[in-house]
Order: sequence, then C-alpha cells, then structure tokens
Amino acid sequence: MKIYKQGTSVYVDYLEKRYLFENVNWDAFINRENLRSTIINTIEKNQYTKAEVIDDIKFIPEAPIGSQEIWASGVTYLRSKEARMEESKKSGGDTFYDKVYDAERPELFFKAMANRVVGTHDTVNIRKDSTWNVPEPELTLFITSEGTIEGYTIGNDVSSRSIEGENPLYLPQAKVYERCAGLGPCIYLPEDGISSDALIRLRIERNGEEVFNGQVGINQMKRSHQELVEFLYRECDFPHGSFLMTGTGLVPPDEFTLEVGDIVHITITSIGTLTNTIALKN
Repeated sequence: MKIYKQGTSVYVDYLEKRYLFENVNWDAFINRENLRSTIINTIEKNQYTKAEVIDDIKFIPEAPIGSQEIWASGVTYLRSKEARMEESKKSGGDTFYDKVYDAERPELFFKAMANRVVGTHDTVNIRKDSTWNVPEPELTLFITSEGTIEGYTIGNDVSSRSIEGENPLYLPQAKVYERCAGLGPCIYLPEDGISSDALIRLRIERNGEEVFNGQVGINQMKRSHQELVEFLYRECDFPHGSFLMTGTGLVPPDEFTLEVGDIVHITITSIGTLTNTIALKN
C-alpha cells in the first residue's frame, strides 16, 4: 500500500486500485497506529470518494508531510563514517565521527519542518556559501506520536560537506536552510515492515549525462530502525508524528560536488523514486 498527498486529497494505492479520499486532514489521517489495517478497514466500508485503476500520469504528489518534524540520523553506515572522518580531518573533528559510529548513543539532529521541504519533481537548494555539496539518499521512517513505525518514504538530506567539514559545530548550517530536504513521493505501508533486502539507488544527471550511479542495501546499516526511534522519542514529544531519515551509505567521491541544474534521482525498493533538480536560493 502507498499513500500520496495532494492538497486536501489523499490517494491510496492498494491491490491495483487507487482510492481517493477528499477533504482530509493529513496529520490526522497518517498519525494512527496500525495505519495500514485502519485504511484497509475504511476502504472495505466504502468510505472513500472514488476508486479507479492506478495511473501514474494522473498527478504529481506533494511531499507527504504536514505538521511533522523531520529529524535525521548520522554515521549509521560505515561509508558515511569514512566520508565524515575524511572531510573533518583538517579541523581535527574526524575522531568525533569515529567515536559516534561505535557509541551507544546515535547521532540525531533536526533537519526541517514542512516549509523547508519539497516533494518529487521540485527543486532542492544547495548553499551559495559552500564549495562542496552532496545529496544524501536516505530511507525515511514515518513514526506516529506513540512511537510506532507505520511507514517508509524517501529522503534527500542535502548537505554542505565543506561547511560541516570546517567544524562539526557548523552542522546545523550545513544541514538546515531553505529547500534543504526532498521527501516523497509517497508513504509506503508494507504489511510486515520494509524488506531488509531493499536497495537504495542514487543516480545524478548533469547536462543529460550520468555523473554518478551507486546503490547500497539498507541491511548495511549499523543500527536498527527501532533503536533510532527509541533515542529520538526518549525526551521529545511529536503530537503529529515525525519523519526520521536513517542515514546514508551512498557518498559520491570527494571530487564531486552538486551543480545548479543537476537532477538527482533516489530510488528505494518498493517505495518508488524521488527526483529533485538542484537550485540556489533566490
């Protein structure tokens, strides 16, 4: 099952049909335990506007976020640890990333609210004052206010490696700014959680040519999803639920930096593809 947001309408793809729910409060719709079974029950009671055969050309969904916060996890893959240590070596910050990879407590940080998030086929920004910018493709959890993982989507945690590498204390500036995150295209609601065999694929195009292509399995994560959620929810309340990016295991080579006009495609098994074009803040 997949759910898509478009204005006050929600589209639910289930068993080869697309169900339309109109005049929906998105926050209330998604922030429910046993979300998949609750939606199935609603469909079986015919409590929807209409149903039709799935047609992907019908609409471009918005980012599937309302009043939720997006948080992110760092250094959850070995490749991320190595990249962060390399970028921070000159500032002496490399040991921080080495230690957090093996520490009991994970790195968690605030990323964005909806006003700084874009959906698929929209533009994400890179910072003008940064010389080294990269996409970070991440499996993203949707978690209810009660702390249950109900669904999965795709996140692009766009980051300034030059700013973060200069000093780890600059992390908020490297991560948080206008249009700093892509999210979508849907929330995927599997019956038994996402498969551990799921792959994250990253492809970057520049002037019609492919400049990067790579993939990693989510089973390469050092930490479990539930472990990350437990730390996030220890001292924070999320009345509308939250999204948690779970870290990246795909890092382009050090000589690569994003340029305006680049097109970034992130695909995760069973979820779909999040596509964003790179821009600068006006």
